[in-house]
Amino acid sequence: MNPLNVVILAAGKGTRMYSAKPKVLHALAGKPLLQHVLDCAISLQPQNICVVYGHGGESVPQAMQHYAAKFVVQEPQLGTGHAVQQAMPYLADDSQTLVLYGDVPLIQSKTLHSMQQFGGALTLLTVNMVNPAGYGRIVRNAQGDVISIVEEKDANEEQREITEVNTGILLAPTRQLRDWLSRLRTDNIQGEYYLTDIVGMAVEAGVTVRTVQPAHEWEIHGINSKSQLAVLERSWQQVLAARLLAQGVTLADPARLDVRGSLECGRDVEIDVGCIFEGEVKLGDNVQIGAYCIIKNTTLAEGTQIAPYSHLDGSNVGSACRIGPYARLRPGTMLHDDVHIGNFVEIKNSEIAQSSKANHLSYIGDTTIGRRVNVGAGTITCNYDGAHKHRTVIEDDVFIGSDTQLVAPVTVARGSTIGAGSTITRNTPEGELTLSRSKQVSVKGWQRPVKQTTGK
Repeated sequence: MNPLNVVILAAGKGTRMYSAKPKVLHALAGKPLLQHVLDCAISLQPQNICVVYGHGGESVPQAMQHYAAKFVVQEPQLGTGHAVQQAMPYLADDSQTLVLYGDVPLIQSKTLHSMQQFGGALTLLTVNMVNPAGYGRIVRNAQGDVISIVEEKDANEEQREITEVNTGILLAPTRQLRDWLSRLRTDNIQGEYYLTDIVGMAVEAGVTVRTVQPAHEWEIHGINSKSQLAVLERSWQQVLAARLLAQGVTLADPARLDVRGSLECGRDVEIDVGCIFEGEVKLGDNVQIGAYCIIKNTTLAEGTQIAPYSHLDGSNVGSACRIGPYARLRPGTMLHDDVHIGNFVEIKNSEIAQSSKANHLSYIGDTTIGRRVNVGAGTITCNYDGAHKHRTVIEDDVFIGSDTQLVAPVTVARGSTIGAGSTITRNTPEGELTLSRSKQVSVKGWQRPVKQTTGK
């Protein structure tokens, strides 16, 4: 099999998106449309990937700069054939060239592998549609051979009745593709260089024209408007939900799930309604996720339960933990086994060891907490002095009373007890009660201010 080139056409303005952002940079399932296509292209292990861009200036190559692709500008935009021409100087003749589209994000590598099986033929990806409006029609002769593609605007009434349509995705021998592109003309209603005109040239040259159809129609749906983007988003989420269900994951409502990245689940995982998973998320066996949680770039070990409305980002959570409701774990959080984090508790860049708990209304930032620690309600680690962050260390078996402020840098020694309402600014001795309170005073005769009323 000859080496493979991939050319991705991504120069469209996307007028109907009504956005200053290039169409191919709008997100589906948490990442730009073009990124979906690039990821699929990379899975084919091509020797070259060439992205043809135009509208949006350098924002497209800048957004995709972490990909080893060649970015070529198309200016002006004179049609799909003209767009592919811009990539040809970077493609070797002894290869095959696959043409993909930056606004057709869900094409699957399995479908493209099927196209590669026909060797030196011109291979088209086609699909039969109940409503083919807007697509170019595949015209065949009496023997069923492809003889041309007719764009809808150029089609007659009989041709518009054809239900087999061109998706635009094709695979061609590069040397012949170069020749066909050089002979394109603009004698059509649009006045553009149509890539589809190479089909007639291939037929004239006696080159076999093959067709492949995708397993799913959603693979070839393109995005031209926000409404189409919303429809394809839901279609894709339904596909992802079906895959999770097939793996044994329990979804309270498959229609109310959003996966914006990758979600890996163990056995007997349960996910309630309205949950959003972003980036890379891994859920161990018997994990339970309550309603309306947002979980991003996080790993949850076996048996952990996340109560509703909790937000977890960049965290690593051990087994049998209890989080939430309304808890927030920020990046750098590491919880060991059997840790309890309750309602309205925020953890940032902190490690909490086994069997410790902070159950109510606390902020723990830049902190190391040992085993079997109880953090009372309203406790705050004061980690920021206005210029720098400082760390708090709370050793094993510490009990911290409610409404305590720990002013970092500070260490609360093993077995210490901190009296409620204390502000701790110095290291505490091991095993002792430490408290910091002013003397309680009652002011005799003091009267609470009364709101004054004024007449009109």
